[in-house]
This record gives sequence, C-alpha cells and structure tokens, in this order.
Amino acid sequence: MTTTTPIRVTPNADQIARTKAAIDHYITSIDQNPDRRDGAYPYYLFHEPGQPIFGTVMLFHGFSARPHQMWRLADYLFRSGFNVYQASLAGHSFLPADRYWPQIDLKPEYAEPLKRKVKQDPVLMGMLTQMMGGDPTQIKHPNPLQQAALAARLLRIEPELFQIKKALEDYDNPNFDRYFTSSHENYLTEARSRLTELDAMPGAIYTIGLSVGGAVALALAADQPDRIQRVVAYAPLLEIHGKDNELYVNIAGPLDLQEAGWDPSLRFPVGCFTANNRFGDFVLRPESMRTLRRIPTCLILTENEDAADLSTNEKFTQKLGGEAQGHYSYLYSAGDLVPHPMVDPTEVSQSMSNRYWQTMYQETYRFLVQGRIDPDNLARLHQDGQLPLVPDLT
Repeated sequence: MTTTTPIRVTPNADQIARTKAAIDHYITSIDQNPDRRDGAYPYYLFHEPGQPIFGTVMLFHGFSARPHQMWRLADYLFRSGFNVYQASLAGHSFLPADRYWPQIDLKPEYAEPLKRKVKQDPVLMGMLTQMMGGDPTQIKHPNPLQQAALAARLLRIEPELFQIKKALEDYDNPNFDRYFTSSHENYLTEARSRLTELDAMPGAIYTIGLSVGGAVALALAADQPDRIQRVVAYAPLLEIHGKDNELYVNIAGPLDLQEAGWDPSLRFPVGCFTANNRFGDFVLRPESMRTLRRIPTCLILTENEDAADLSTNEKFTQKLGGEAQGHYSYLYSAGDLVPHPMVDPTEVSQSMSNRYWQTMYQETYRFLVQGRIDPDNLARLHQDGQLPLVPDLT
C-alpha cells in the first residue's frame, strides 16, 4: 500500500464555528443531566480560522476513565498541526455506571432462577462471601484461580449456562437475543454521533484510542471508511486478556455483580466487561476486517498486558495484511515495563508506567502524517529531533 502525506486544509471561521456549536450542544446536554460525572466532559482544541492543519484527530479514552486521560497527547498533536476532539466513551460522562455504561444483562426469565440457585448453593456463597467481604453485590476483580473456580461452580449449578456462554462467544449466534439484553453497540452508535459533530470540519479525520477506546477507534473506521483516514490503537481491547478471565466475564458478567475501577469509590457491573468483550468481537467480524484492510492502522502493544488479549491483537494486524498493506504493529517487551494504560506517563499499573511515552507520541504523529512508524524510535527514551518534540513532564 502506498502511503501519502495528508493535504493540509485551512478551515474557515464558519466551518470552525459550526463545528464548535455542534460539540457545545452535546456538552450542554451532558451538563443538563443531573447524573453527569465530575470531570468527564469531552473537549476540543481547534486552531484559529485560516491556519492550515493536517486534519482532525478524535481521541477515545479507556474504560472507566475520562477524556482528559489523554490530554498530553491531545496537546502535542494540537501543537503539531492537528485539530483535536477528545470524545467520551458511550455513557462514561454519567454515573451510576449500571444505568449508563454499555453492558450485557441476562433477561429476567434466565437471571432470576440463576440468582436463586446461587443463593441456595452454600459452596458458591461461601466463596463469594470471602471474595466480597460479606457484601454479595461488591467484588474485587478475582485472580485467575478464583475466576476458573467461580465459572466452574456456576456451570455446575446451572447447566444451561453452557448454551448461554456459547451465545456470547459466537458473535452470530442467534440465541444471543434470546438470552440477553445488551447495549454494547452503544460504543459505536455514540462514536458515530460524535463524528457527525465534525461534519462541517474539512480535511481528514483520524481516530486514536486506548483499550476499549482503541476498539472504538477501529470500529468507527470500519463503520465510516469514507471519513476516517488512519487509526492508532493503543492496546485495543478486541478480546479480554486470558481465557479464564474471558470465561468469568461471560459467565458471571450478567449476574449484577459490581466491581471497583481505578477509583475505589467507582463501581460498575461486571456485565460492562462482558459488553467490552462483545464489542471487540464486532471489530473482528469478517465484514469489519474487509473494510479496515483499506484504512491504514497502527497498533501499539505491550507484553505486560492484563486487559486486552495480546495474541488476538497481534493476529489482527497480520490478518489485515501487515506493513505491506499499510498496517503496523509495535510490541513493547516485558522488560520495557510498559503497562496496559500506556498513554499518560503518570498513570501507574502493576507498579509500572510508560517511560517511552514521548517517542510513542512522536511515532503516533509520524503515522498520522506519513502512514508509517519507526520501530527504532519507539524503542528509545530520547526523542527524534526530526519530529516535533514532546514537552517533558512539568
């Protein structure tokens, strides 16, 4: 695939004003909702009318986070010649999560009998009590051994869960609608609405996302290939990391269990993870893949993965045709100590943070502008002087 440098465009005052008005209308709708979430407003960075730009970048943050999760990257791209729109993931501007965030629920005719069986099973209730500190609605994300044990016990007390699980695992399984109500497609429908707010802005549109936001960035490109020119996805959650974890999420997810997020005070249904996994399957569908082969993509991955399945991501780029077709992938080794939340250098996970963030930003810029990356630069802590420099932490 031949890569091209995007033609710079020069938005005029009317185009910028109309775009701002569309986004401001959306922000106002958030502000009018009494359940709005503090600090979870989308925002934009637009150059003055008459100033040439490469295009507009849409950024999608990670699950349970807020748009400002990627503010340093947004500022860098803005200073480097792009307009930027930091959108919110579907529902993430509001709380409580179980009311607004995409999730998958068992229909009551299946959920209620299963819950009764859970409450009547002393072995399972004993395990849940120990895991949840006595509150059966609150749970810390279990370790792999607990996940496997919990899933095995649930399958024992309710054999129909085998069919329910299969309906989740096979994206085209006709029994999905029989067993579940789901809002996982809201990730795409809301991203599509955010994209329409840029209708008046001329030039190319690029999407960038982290984790679930990475899946959204890819899905929006597959859905709107005539509008999205290139995609950068950091550790996109196309499939949940670990088979035991995925089984736990698919089996226990729709049971109204609550987990804590990065913020211990933030609770969300495990069914939100089920929705994340299901939405990743949308990106992996053959029709999505056929479309994405025509849109250059760049995946930045890490071996220190605890959320997105690494093997699935690596195969994804290969199936799109690899570098020969304009699709790039870079993997930080375990020894680089780069965690799944790799965009903000101050974000710590598993006692790790991304010390390569500045060169990662540079290569994001290079890919958006040139359609390629330099793996040697990604492997360095010192920046490439031929690209716009990323400011140090202050």
